[in-house]
Amino acid sequence: MAAVKRFRPLLDRVLVQRLSPETKTKSGLVIPEKAQEKVNEAKVVAVGAGGRNKGGEVVPVSVTIGDTVLVPEYGGTKLKFDDEDYVLLRDGDILGTFNS
Repeated sequence: MAAVKRFRPLLDRVLVQRLSPETKTKSGLVIPEKAQEKVNEAKVVAVGAGGRNKGGEVVPVSVTIGDTVLVPEYGGTKLKFDDEDYVLLRDGDILGTFNS
């Protein structure tokens, strides 16, 4: 986690960590790996300061650290810190946020 804390995305980039798929049903049955669905939910780990508009003003990123977001199945830049996988996306690539 120390390497992630040192990483700071630039401009309108957002670093997220995909959430793990469900490995058990509500009744306690173990779901086989092949049957597990790919999770498109992720937790925001770090955000950049924001991009600039045509007037040169900084437009802040629309998410904050700790938000749970919906990300596309493909895309972004895959990164690995301390043996954990992360994805670096542009703020505009994030599809939505989940209310807490």
